[in-house]
Amino acid sequence: MGTAHINSQPLLRALAVEGDAREPRAEAPRLGVSVSARFTRTIDEVEAIWRSLTASCVESPGQSFDFIKLWIADRGIAQKDQAFIIGEFEGAPVALMPLHRRRQLGVTVYTWFPRSQVGCYAPISDYEKLTQLGAAGRLQLWQSMIAELPDADAVYLRAIPSEITGFGGLFDELGSALTVETLYRAEFSSWEQCDQIQRSRSRRKHDRQQGDRLAALGDVAFELVTDPVAGKTAIDVMFRQRSARFKAQGIRDTFVCDNLIEFYHKAMQPGSGLDVRLHVLRLNSDIVAVRYNIVHGTRMFCLISSMSDNPAIQNGSPGKQCLLRVMQSVFDGGFTMFDMGSGFTDEKRHWCNVQIPIRQHYVGRTWKGRLSVGLHQQFQKARAQAKANPRIKSAIRAAHQTRDRLFGKKAQASQPSE
Repeated sequence: MGTAHINSQPLLRALAVEGDAREPRAEAPRLGVSVSARFTRTIDEVEAIWRSLTASCVESPGQSFDFIKLWIADRGIAQKDQAFIIGEFEGAPVALMPLHRRRQLGVTVYTWFPRSQVGCYAPISDYEKLTQLGAAGRLQLWQSMIAELPDADAVYLRAIPSEITGFGGLFDELGSALTVETLYRAEFSSWEQCDQIQRSRSRRKHDRQQGDRLAALGDVAFELVTDPVAGKTAIDVMFRQRSARFKAQGIRDTFVCDNLIEFYHKAMQPGSGLDVRLHVLRLNSDIVAVRYNIVHGTRMFCLISSMSDNPAIQNGSPGKQCLLRVMQSVFDGGFTMFDMGSGFTDEKRHWCNVQIPIRQHYVGRTWKGRLSVGLHQQFQKARAQAKANPRIKSAIRAAHQTRDRLFGKKAQASQPSE
């Protein structure tokens, strides 16, 4: 591993952007702070540090060593395109960034390994030590780490929470930031508390009526699946249900187009190191709704959900009935958090009492990188506006469908959209 030391002046300046993008805090460097960074392209060299930094909790599976190692193997990412940077404060590791080197339109960009597969990402960190560093110390730390990247035009770190619970904005000094999405979580000490806070009397009545309609159609059963054999069947059904929904909505099926389905199967197999748990709702033994979750400690992260598109059972709302049972199971089972990812949906409005802005963080290191950063930020702003405009959204979907017909799924598999 290479090593760089910085004790005073910052090495880099983040690109200034308009609108809601943020500059690093304009605070004088804190003299005497000793930070350093090390770089390697071998994931096994950082395993012990990684596991130590995530022993208590993670903010998402994107911070899990086992999840990222499996992702790298499944995607066949060459070692020369892997980067792992350790940031140290007074000789002790306090942060780790696992990054994937990509070449896009002649620009070398370092970014997280997965893309939108999990709700958020963040540097794997000792949050207490980052707090002790202060804003100026953190700025030096991030800059020393990024300076270790040998050939980066730009660094793009998507979906970082604006705050880590109990620790404030520890990543404000990491490049320039643009807020584009919101992360939704349910955090309760028990199902009783969740039910009392999130469900009004009318909501309970509505849920009961939907449950009665579903029960009138046959035998309803809810189960937690952890067995890999039973899980394979449920996962296959889940992706069929997702594909049918994507087709009906005219949305690109990223799981099929990017050949991602096998990854989720592998994650549930013995030896993956991941604790995958499926919530399954059945009607007359047929699977009508599925939720795919990864567990870390007392936190559960829902990565994918699906429900049957059979019009004969829609009146019973199988997806909502499944989620109702999930929330009961989760908070009666000792979990303290159920993460439902980013992007607003009706079910998140009903159940999530915690909303955290998530930001895209950028550092442009060369003129090409700064140009690509500016263009990508404008794209992100336009994308956010398009989500709120049905006409623009329909036009984008039509363009994606045309692209699929012209170039086929195989061509797109190498360039999934951000």
